[in-house]
Amino acid sequence: IMNAFGLIQIGLILSSTTIISSLQCNHLPLQQRKVIENSLRLLDKMGKKFPQQCLREKMPFRFPTQVLQSRQKEAVGVAIEEIFQHIFYIFSKNLTLAAWDGTALDQFQNGLYLQIEQLEACVIKENTHYRQSKEVSRLKLKKYFQKIDHFLKDKQHDLCSWEISRAETRRCLQLIDKVTKKL
Repeated sequence: IMNAFGLIQIGLILSSTTIISSLQCNHLPLQQRKVIENSLRLLDKMGKKFPQQCLREKMPFRFPTQVLQSRQKEAVGVAIEEIFQHIFYIFSKNLTLAAWDGTALDQFQNGLYLQIEQLEACVIKENTHYRQSKEVSRLKLKKYFQKIDHFLKDKQHDLCSWEISRAETRRCLQLIDKVTKKL
C-alpha cells in the first residue's frame, strides 16, 4: 500500500510541475518584459553616467536585428535565450576595471541566469526547419557577441570598453523588449 501511495504522490508531483512549467511558459513574454525592465534598471545602477572620455571610442557592433524578426514565437524565444547566454558570458569575466556596483552586477547576472533557465525549459527544440533557422541565428549572434568580446580584449577590459559594452547591452535589451511587447 505504501509503495502504491508513494507512486501516486510522485505522479501528482510530476504532473503538477508540468502544469506549473507550462503555465510559466504561457506567461514568458510578460515575465521577460519584467526581467528586461529589471536588467535595464540594474545596468543603470551598476555604473554611473557614460564617461565623457569614452564618447570618441564608440564601436559599430551592429546587432543582427533579423534574429528577432521571426514570425515563430519559439524562434524568437531561442534567439532571446542565446542573447541572454552571451550577455551572461560577457558580464561574467574580467570586470575588475569596470568599477561597477557589485550588488547590482550580481543581481543582473542572477536575473539573466534565471531567465536562461526559464527559456531553456520552455523553448521547443524539435522541428528540423526550425533547427536550421536557429543555427543561422546562433551564428549571427555569435559573430555579434564575438565583436564585443574581442573589443573588450583589445582594450584590455578597460573602463571605456566596459562602458561601451554596457551601453550596447542596454540597446540589445531594448530591442528584445520591443519584440516581446509584440508577442
